[in-house]
Amino acid sequence: MKPQGVHPEDAESTSDASSRPDTADADGKDADACVEEVHADEVESDEPLLPARVHRPSDLMRLLVGVLAVVVLLAIAAFAHGTTSGLEQDINKGTGQAPDLLIKIAGLASSIAILLVPVAFAIERLIKRDGLRIADGVLAAVLAHGVTLATDLWVAKAAPGSIQEALTQPSPGDIHALTDPVHGYLAPVIAYMTAVGMSRRPRWRAVLWIVLMLDAFSMLVTGYTTPFSIILTVLIGWTVAYGTLYAVGSPNVRPTGQTLIAGLRTVGFHPVSAAREEASETAENSDRGRRYFVTLEDGPPLDVTVVDREQQAQGFFYRLWRNLTLRGFATRSSLQSLRQALEQEALLAYAAIAAGANAPKLIATSELGPDAVMLVYEHTGGRTLDSLAEEEITDELLRNTWRQVQALQSRRIAHRRLAGDAILVDRSGAVILTDLRGGEIAASTLLLRMDVAQLVTTLGLLAGAERAVASAVSILGPDAVADCLPMLQPIALTRSTRATLRRLARERAQREREAVLDASQQAKQARLEETPEDARPVLEKPDKKAVKAEARAEKRAIEEAIEEAREEDLLTQIRHQVLLIRPQAPVEPARLERVKPRTLISFIAGAIGAYFLLTQLTHIEFGPLVANAEWGWVAAAVLFSACSYFAAAMALLGFVPERVGFLRTVAAQVAGSFVKIVAPAAVGGVALNTRFLQRQGVRPGLAVASVGASQLFGLGCHILMLLSFGYLTGTEKTPSLSPSRTVIAGLLTVAVLVLVVTSVPFLRKFVVTRVRSLFAGVVPRMLDVLQRPQKLVTGIGGMLLLTACFVMCLDASIRAFGQEGTSLSIASVAVVFLAGNALGSAAPTPGGVGAVEATLTVGLIAVGLPKEVAAPAVLLFRLLTLWLPVLPGWLAFNQLSRKGAL
Repeated sequence: MKPQGVHPEDAESTSDASSRPDTADADGKDADACVEEVHADEVESDEPLLPARVHRPSDLMRLLVGVLAVVVLLAIAAFAHGTTSGLEQDINKGTGQAPDLLIKIAGLASSIAILLVPVAFAIERLIKRDGLRIADGVLAAVLAHGVTLATDLWVAKAAPGSIQEALTQPSPGDIHALTDPVHGYLAPVIAYMTAVGMSRRPRWRAVLWIVLMLDAFSMLVTGYTTPFSIILTVLIGWTVAYGTLYAVGSPNVRPTGQTLIAGLRTVGFHPVSAAREEASETAENSDRGRRYFVTLEDGPPLDVTVVDREQQAQGFFYRLWRNLTLRGFATRSSLQSLRQALEQEALLAYAAIAAGANAPKLIATSELGPDAVMLVYEHTGGRTLDSLAEEEITDELLRNTWRQVQALQSRRIAHRRLAGDAILVDRSGAVILTDLRGGEIAASTLLLRMDVAQLVTTLGLLAGAERAVASAVSILGPDAVADCLPMLQPIALTRSTRATLRRLARERAQREREAVLDASQQAKQARLEETPEDARPVLEKPDKKAVKAEARAEKRAIEEAIEEAREEDLLTQIRHQVLLIRPQAPVEPARLERVKPRTLISFIAGAIGAYFLLTQLTHIEFGPLVANAEWGWVAAAVLFSACSYFAAAMALLGFVPERVGFLRTVAAQVAGSFVKIVAPAAVGGVALNTRFLQRQGVRPGLAVASVGASQLFGLGCHILMLLSFGYLTGTEKTPSLSPSRTVIAGLLTVAVLVLVVTSVPFLRKFVVTRVRSLFAGVVPRMLDVLQRPQKLVTGIGGMLLLTACFVMCLDASIRAFGQEGTSLSIASVAVVFLAGNALGSAAPTPGGVGAVEATLTVGLIAVGLPKEVAAPAVLLFRLLTLWLPVLPGWLAFNQLSRKGAL
């Protein structure tokens, strides 16, 4: 690892001092003599090797900004044709008066400079042994050239006429030819110079801008380009450069321990050694900076925090998402300069000590070059609260922790991150609050209450809810603790605390499932033991009374097991403890979310789907289309849509051995039409059916298992039908029964996706966890259903009938608007519907809005249906199956709710 100096461009040219042998022993003996004999760079620096390359979030942000700018530019060129034409005329009029000699000199100078400047900069970098930057620049130039070729081809072959007119014009040398939409030589140069880091060198940056302006001037005056073409060229080069840098990584210029030691000497300290503290940094707190333990020639040791631009950018996107979805008082700034971060941490450190709290004493600050700062604290020592053993967390320690928070709150200082690793306990038992960087002074009452809610949760994870609440009440008082209840919700807690609560919830659910399975097995084993061996064969065909008695006994045993295994989550336990002290305390959670993630995703997906549909509908004349519609097929589509609710009821009841009314189940499926508008399709129906079965007397565990079994069988039937109809679609136009290449390609694609999911540990764990949680307890329920063949036939038949109703409804919608010769085979319609339904179930939007419409329309066009027929057919199908049933669904939902069926 090479130490990096103050200037990032010359970082790699310094000597490799950090890898030299230690010059002071571990115990610090003879340190004074050693320091007198060695150079400053040879002082001991013990730290893990920094990565040679880093993926900077700033590069990703610039990439996204560049892509957005390109999209905006093309949108302006497409929709503001008058503006672009007027702009070109004004520029041509203004530049037409330029002297020919000036034009020729500018063109010659720019042509020469555009080649010499990159070469000169490359030579300068190679002299300083910075060949990696040159390689990055060459790669970016190659990619930029490829993008320009693709853009030229797209503009020439597929772009709208308005975009082509904005980016090209008749070539002066050949009026029948057009100029290039993007300059194939200029974009690679811009990408190269940006990737090699020339923007950080003022002189080279000035030279580049002069060359670009000369080239643009000469090209505009001579009529070989347009203003939009030049802007697009610059954006493509700039965007490709930052995309390349983010993909391959940028050379790491973060200051090392040797740079830190040099910085300490500039502020008057005489360090002997610097060792970086090892810490497990989560995604949320990885912007806290790197921490070093520094020993001095004379005086106590120091704790030094180094914050650089790369470290500060960690977690930027998470903080940006929090700022977008949460209200302002619940978030903190997502982007700060190094100077702002330094001033805020220093201010909080001084304010905390002035308030009487135990906090690290800040004694010096300094810059470590243009891209890093350091904060020097007196050494505190101690261990973090979450690293203590259970017996070490005494009641007195909990009260001392609350006293420190009380001191902060007395001066209205909010810590904002009272997690276990931000609280230190020294050898004497004193509590020290660290990580004040994200705090606020003159904090609002809501922020102070959020601190109380966070700390009581942190202490509850370590010592239990009862002790955490009791210690808080003893220091803050019952009113202050009761006021924090509205903030006691996961979204108000730190990211690490939420992750811990989710892990505990999964463990709790697993224990409950195991308890239910054990109780069921024990009940069956007890019945077998109580039954004589000579009477056991009779159990194969028991009478109905015996079956009902055994079912009731098993039900009681499982309910008792569930009751014994049921555990309250930590936040509920804390609420109960507070309510024991203050029964009148407010418990309604405060609204911290500005917008829910599901709502935001639904809005984006719906906007995309609406845009897609509008682009398809703008070329359709609905007047003649509706006038020529076959209303008999419209009525048939309505009938098939209505029949789907009876089929859905059959599909559900087939996996419920208990007796449930058929007509009431049909009403519940109609109510589901209202529910799926306000929830994703794969979630709303499951929740409603589970609730309905519970209200009909089915035990909660068995209700979940029944719905899960129905979903599992439905998934299997869906996949089999998709493969079967896909095979028929591929063979219906061929003389043999061999499948088409499209079907084979689709099957291979699915196989590759399955292999990728199973081979990547993260994806495999994600899928297994979701499937296991969805179908927990399904297998025993399926075994119960298999003992009743008539139920199984009802369930599978209902699923097949449900799919048939939807396919026939879509086919009737197509025939309602199609003319002779435009209809599709049932197999093709089935494939399109099954694919669209699968995507709609996976989409996070309510009812699959946007995703289903787009998939069905594209699918119908792909199998040969004209766009003029596919778009209105899909609209009619979705109107009958999604939007019109909303009102009957709302009525059914209210009726069932009043009767206690939901």
